Amino acid sequence: MIHQYQLNGYNIVLDTCSGSIHAVDEVAYDIIAMYPDFSREEIIARMLEKYSGRQDVTAADLEQCLDDIETLIKEGKLFSQDTYADMAGTLKERSGDVVKALCLHVAHTCNLNCSYCFASQGRFSGERGLMSFEVGKQALDFLIASSGKRHNLEVDFFGGEPLMNFDVVKKLTAYARSIEKEKGKNFRFTLTTNGMLIDDDVIDFCNREMSNVVLSLDGRKEIHDALRVDYAGNGSYDRIVPKFQKLVKERGNVHYYMRGTFTHRNPDFTKDLFHMADLGFTELSMEPVVCSPSDPAALTQEDIEIVKEQYELLAVDMLRRKREGHPITFYHYMLDLEGGPCIYKRLSGCGSGTEYMAVTPWGDLYPCHQFVGDEAYKLGNVWDGVTNTELREAFRSCNAYAREECRDCWARLYCSGGCAANAYHASGDIRGIYKPGCELFRKRIECAIMMKAAEAFGE
Repeated sequence: MIHQYQLNGYNIVLDTCSGSIHAVDEVAYDIIAMYPDFSREEIIARMLEKYSGRQDVTAADLEQCLDDIETLIKEGKLFSQDTYADMAGTLKERSGDVVKALCLHVAHTCNLNCSYCFASQGRFSGERGLMSFEVGKQALDFLIASSGKRHNLEVDFFGGEPLMNFDVVKKLTAYARSIEKEKGKNFRFTLTTNGMLIDDDVIDFCNREMSNVVLSLDGRKEIHDALRVDYAGNGSYDRIVPKFQKLVKERGNVHYYMRGTFTHRNPDFTKDLFHMADLGFTELSMEPVVCSPSDPAALTQEDIEIVKEQYELLAVDMLRRKREGHPITFYHYMLDLEGGPCIYKRLSGCGSGTEYMAVTPWGDLYPCHQFVGDEAYKLGNVWDGVTNTELREAFRSCNAYAREECRDCWARLYCSGGCAANAYHASGDIRGIYKPGCELFRKRIECAIMMKAAEAFGE
C-alpha cells in the first residue's frame, strides 16, 4: 500500500509497509498514482498528453522514471507487500507479563475545577483521596517484581494534582533511589502538574529527580482562564505562568513539555502554541479534547477541518522558525525515520494493560489513567498483581491489525492501532476506533513527514 499527498509544495509518496518515503516531482507523482492500474504504454501516452506543453517531459524521460519506479519496487521500497499481519497477534505474547511503567495516581483530588476534565476534577468519578506512602511503596515493589530483566523503569506521578501529595512523592522517589542499585534498576520519573503549588522546593526537587515534567497550560490567557479555573471560578493563568517560566529556566530549558488541551472554543490552537513560544517555552504539546459529542467543549466536524488546516500552518511555521534559528518542538511532530520505534512497538502499540498500568490511591490496577474508576476495567491490585487475566489478554490483543478499520489505513504502523481508551469511550469497545482521532492523527503524520522531507532538502 502507498499513500500519496501534496503539502507545502512537496509531492510525497509513502510506502506503508517498508516505511520508505519519497519526495518526487509532479510527473513521478502522477506516474506512481497510475502505476498499479495501467501499462507502461498507457502511462507514457497519458503523461505526454497531460504535459504536452513541457519540453522537459519526453517519452525517454518517462521511460527512465518508470525504470526507477520498478527498481524501487524490486528493492522493496515501493508497493511493498505486507508481511506483518501474521505476527501482529504474537509479538505481545512473547513479552510475557513484564510491566515496565506505572502511572501513580498519588492524588485523586485537585485544586482546579477544569470544566473539560476527563478525571472529574481529579476524583475519577469516585471519592477524593491521597495515596499513602505504604501503597506507593507496594506499587514500586510490584513494578520491580513484575519488570523481569528490564533495567529502565518509568513512573509518572499523576493526579488529580500530584503536588497536593508532594511529601509522598518525595518519599517514594527516595525509596526508589535507595533500592535501584540493589535491584539492578533505573527509575525515570515524570511529574504532571497544573502548577498551582510550584515553589522553590518543588522546582529544586523536580530538576533533580524528574526525567521529565509535564506542565499544563492551555495557551492564551483568555483561553486558559475560561476553562482552567479554581473552585471560586478564578482563572489560574497569572498564578502559574511565572512559576512555569522559573522551573523551565532553572531546568536549563530541556526535558519538559507544556501540555495544553484545545476544545471547541479554540480550534485555532496554533495561536495558543505560538503564545506559549512567545512566553519562552519551546517544548510544546496541544491535545484535542476527548469528550462526549454533546459536551460544549467537543470538537465539531467543522472544528476538525479547521484543526487540520492548523496542523499544516504549524508545520510550515516550525520550518520557518528553525531556518531563523528559533526552533520549537511539537510533540506530535517528533518523528525519527531512521532510528524510530522498532516493528514490535509499531505493531503492538502503547502497552496499556500489559506493559503499562495505572495505580489508584488505594492500590488498584487499571490499564491506564483513562480507565481509572471504571470497575469493569480493574486489573487487580499492587498486592495480588493482575488477577483479571482475561482483561489483560483483551488488551494484549490490541494491535495495528486488531481493528478492521485499521487494516486498510496507511498510517497504521505509525499509530499502532491508536488509543484503546479513546476507542472505548467513543465506541464502547477497546478494539473500536475513535474516528476524529484517526483523522487528526493522519494529518499530523502527513505534516511530520513533510517536515522531514523539507529537512532532507535543507529547507
